Amino acid sequence: MNSKGKKNYWLITVATWLILFVAWQLATSFKMVPEILLPSPEKVVSTFVKLSEYGYNGIPLWQHFLITMARLLSAVVLAIVTAIPLGLISGRIKVIYSIFDSIIQFIRPIPPLAYYTILILWVGIGETSKVVLLYLAAFAPIYLACISGVNRVKDDYIKSAESLGASSKQVFFHVIFPSALPDIFTGIRTAVGMAYTTVVAAEMVAATYGIGWMIINASKYLKSDVMFVGIIILGITGVVLDQILKFIERKVVFWSGQ
Repeated sequence: MNSKGKKNYWLITVATWLILFVAWQLATSFKMVPEILLPSPEKVVSTFVKLSEYGYNGIPLWQHFLITMARLLSAVVLAIVTAIPLGLISGRIKVIYSIFDSIIQFIRPIPPLAYYTILILWVGIGETSKVVLLYLAAFAPIYLACISGVNRVKDDYIKSAESLGASSKQVFFHVIFPSALPDIFTGIRTAVGMAYTTVVAAEMVAATYGIGWMIINASKYLKSDVMFVGIIILGITGVVLDQILKFIERKVVFWSGQ
């Protein structure tokens, strides 16, 4: 796509958000929706400033944010260092695939809240249960992406490397792994999204801090302005994280799509 086309699409995106903002402003200005359900943009900004200055429930807003990010990133990192090796090996060795794939496929479609209470019984109500819940949400997309990436490696590439005298280890690290990297990055981006959508559920039970907890707690007292602040923070952070992953992917997997 040429630079002019990219510019036009960027303008469309900006215009879309401007229209949504104007519609939000008009709906609240003319009181088309009760303020308790839809606070005005001014109210949300004012609440954000107050939360930045005084915090929520005695805890600074930045600390709520960092706690949520620490839970999310620690879970995603754990998923990356465990799911990538297992997925790549499962894609190459059918015995390993037969052992683990059915288990992961069984867990994958289960909603996180369905087994969260079991995790609490097993590992307690502390940070461990929250991180494990996010870890389980992030693990499957990476694992499946690795298997897909391995299966899509052309046999010609493998046979060509072997015919030149490459060992199994060399084939794995110099042919299979690089070929699977685009799929792996797609899996990581999906995993971050899955873990991100689970973070509120993870902070629903036995938590006293975190952006997700702040949203849930504010909903109990109908503080819709606080809820909107939390939702907007999560939304913006999610976009930023995805853009960071895209940037890393472009630098690491520069040959993708060529």
